[in-house]
Amino acid sequence: MGPNGGGKSTLVRLLNGLLVPDSGEVAVAGHDPVTEPFEVRKRTGVLFQNPENGLVAPFVEDDVAFGLENLGVPREEMRRRVAEAIRSVGLSGYERREPHTLSGGEKQRVALAGLLAVEPEVLLLDEPTSMLDAPGRREVLRRIGGLRRSKTVLHVTHHLEELLEADRVLVINGGRLVAEVEPGRLMADAALLEENRLVPPTVPRLAADLGLGSCRTPEDLAGAVLRRVWEGSGAEIR
Repeated sequence: MGPNGGGKSTLVRLLNGLLVPDSGEVAVAGHDPVTEPFEVRKRTGVLFQNPENGLVAPFVEDDVAFGLENLGVPREEMRRRVAEAIRSVGLSGYERREPHTLSGGEKQRVALAGLLAVEPEVLLLDEPTSMLDAPGRREVLRRIGGLRRSKTVLHVTHHLEELLEADRVLVINGGRLVAEVEPGRLMADAALLEENRLVPPTVPRLAADLGLGSCRTPEDLAGAVLRRVWEGSGAEIR
């Protein structure tokens, strides 16, 4: 996370070898993205914010297979991986759909399936929900959340609520790493949020303003409010 121009997207492009560093070193699994791009791109997949930029073929299944064809994966293995990737993003039955007929969220899920088919170890997600409507954003985030047990996910976003389940949050400003914290600690650090122009989600912010402790969801907030009311009345909560 970080303000506009802080260096978040630059970091993603450095990790994938799309940009060459002016100084210092970049390594992904011990490989230099500039001098060993093939080794790095076998291990990483990048999802950008505009789903249109990730679609290159006339049909969904062809688009998902595109990366595998470039890697020379055998045909039977390719079919298996394509089918599994499409199923994993909830688009079974869409194989022969034309990508331009899909919603924004569906297009982004097709692009995500194309990455998963290559079976990368690391997913680099550069604001993958910024151009989606609310339903599309929820669906893409749900699919990404399901990958956290099996992949390393580097998720760039302006929406703090998208990182509440993250293992750690890196705050980048002015091209420098200014903080590396757990999500809960970031939410509680008003000075760090303000210095880096980060806006906490509505529910945690409202809970903090009301002195109700940590609340992540509207249900958490409603429960905390109810407990406060019952405690104030002296009645027993059932």
